[in-house]
Amino acid sequence: MPSLIDIRRRIRSVRNTQQITKAMKMVSAAKLRRAQDRVIAARPYGTLLRKVLANVAAAVAAQEEPVADPLLAQRPEKRVRLALITSDKGLAGAFNSNLIRGALRFITEHPGVSVSLELIGRKGRDYFRKRGTAISGEHLGLAAKVKFEDLAGIARKAMEAYRNEEIDAVYLIYNEFKSVASQRLTVERVLPMELPGEETAVDYIFEQPAAEMLSTLVPKYVEMEFYRAQLESAAAEHAARMTAMDAATSNAGEMIDKLTLYMNRVRQASITKEIIEVVSGAASAE
Repeated sequence: MPSLIDIRRRIRSVRNTQQITKAMKMVSAAKLRRAQDRVIAARPYGTLLRKVLANVAAAVAAQEEPVADPLLAQRPEKRVRLALITSDKGLAGAFNSNLIRGALRFITEHPGVSVSLELIGRKGRDYFRKRGTAISGEHLGLAAKVKFEDLAGIARKAMEAYRNEEIDAVYLIYNEFKSVASQRLTVERVLPMELPGEETAVDYIFEQPAAEMLSTLVPKYVEMEFYRAQLESAAAEHAARMTAMDAATSNAGEMIDKLTLYMNRVRQASITKEIIEVVSGAASAE
C-alpha cells in the first residue's frame, strides 16, 4: 500500500498537469476565435472565385474556343502530388492521426500510381520521413501565422510541376473546420480542376478573350485553394486542441477526486490501526 506522502505527491503532480491543460485550453480558445474569423472571411472569396470560373468556363465552351492552358490539360493519373496539411504540435486528440491515416488510405487506394508528398506541418513530416515515402517538399511553421505568400509559393511549385508534365494531378488533404466539436477530413483535387458548369451563366463583356481570362483565373484559384485549406486546418487544429485539453482537464479532476478519496481511506486505516494498537497495549497492561 502506498504511503500518504506518495499519494499526496501524485495528487500534486496531477493538479499541476491539470493547470497546464486548462491553460492550453484557454490559449487554444483565444486562437480559435481569430482563426475562425479568418476562415469565415476567406470562404466567400473562394466561393465567388469558383462561381466566376464557372461562368468564364461556360463562356469559353459557348464560343468553342480551344483552351491551350497546360493547367487545364487532362492526363491519366500516373504521377500524383499529394499536399498533406498537418499541425506542427501535438496534444490535439486525433487531429493528426486522422490526416496521416487518410494519406495512407489515399496511397493504398491508388495502386500503381507514383504518389509524392508535399508535407505542410511537422507531424506529417516526422511520420513519413521515417518510412521512406517519396517527399517532394517540407514546410514547417506555417500554421502559427498563416500567410498567403507562403501557401501561394507552394501552389506555384505544384503548378509548375504540372505544367512541365512532371505530375498528372495535385490533391489536397486537410481537416476542414465545421465547428468546435467537429472537423471533417477532406481530400480535394486541385489540378486538373473540374470546371463546373451553370445552366444560366452570366453574360460577361470581356475586354480580352474568355480563354485568356480563364488561364489567368485558374492559377489564382489554385493559390486560393492552398491558402484556404491552411486556414481551415489552422482553425480545426485549435478546435481539436481545445476539445482535447478540456477532456484532459476533466479527466485530471476525476483522477484527483479518486486519489483524494483513496488517500482519506489510507489515512483512516492508519488512524484505526494506531487506535487498535493503543487499545491493545492498554488492555495488555491491565
